[in-house]
Amino acid sequence: MRIARFSLNNTPRYAFVQNDPTDGKDYLIELEGYPFGAGTMQPTGNRYALDAEGVRLLAPVLPSKVFGLAKNYEAHAQFMHEAGHSEIAHAPENMMIFTKPSTSVIGPDDPIVIPPFSHDMNFEPEVAVVMGRIAKNVPVEKAMDYVLGFTCVNDVTLRDLQGVDPMWTRAKGFDTSCPLGPWIVARDDLDWRDAKISFTLNGEDVPMASGTTANLIHGIPEQIAAISSFSTLLPGDVILTGTPNASGTLRPGDEPIVHVEGIGDLRNVVVQG
Repeated sequence: MRIARFSLNNTPRYAFVQNDPTDGKDYLIELEGYPFGAGTMQPTGNRYALDAEGVRLLAPVLPSKVFGLAKNYEAHAQFMHEAGHSEIAHAPENMMIFTKPSTSVIGPDDPIVIPPFSHDMNFEPEVAVVMGRIAKNVPVEKAMDYVLGFTCVNDVTLRDLQGVDPMWTRAKGFDTSCPLGPWIVARDDLDWRDAKISFTLNGEDVPMASGTTANLIHGIPEQIAAISSFSTLLPGDVILTGTPNASGTLRPGDEPIVHVEGIGDLRNVVVQG
């Protein structure tokens, strides 16, 4: 099951995304209801092509908060050290958890805006977890019961500010720094233990940025348990699970695309602020 949030003539709505075998295209099956509550969702009977006039995919969720895991892959920790961004040569034993505000979230095809106070904005392709239930002090073995599904994310980071801002507030939390999309894939419809991540920039594959969640140091259930031990996770809240390997610079005019096998593509464009 795929759940999308879209705009029809500037009015936000939710939909199931279904493939029509007659033409091989995906369509939005409009829903009445809210996917992050206790109520049920029912089709309205309206169907829209993804490229229909007036239709635009939005960020699939508007979270109350976003948490992220830094250096949660050994390959990325080593890259950061070799690139001179970190004094630590290997991934730390304990989780490094940061936050992004809800105002950092944007959707597919939205512009990522380089702030005028930064000169080194980096891409970080990842798998994002979308919570489906209120979670507080959740044990590891029950953690996945609280997950609605997964989506793609680009954890855009101001690398030059990350080195001088110990809390990473500006480096990770600036407006447009959290593109999400294109939709949410239900928990049981993705192999989240081995979700393959890849990245293209301006149509060219970037192999150094690829990887799989099989190499996560702290797995998704462990992340949920740890975060819920100090912060209540609400339905729709998002966890960025970590970027698997190297990152790189984004410049005005660039077209970054995050791809997660089993979810799809998250495309954005980069503009100068």
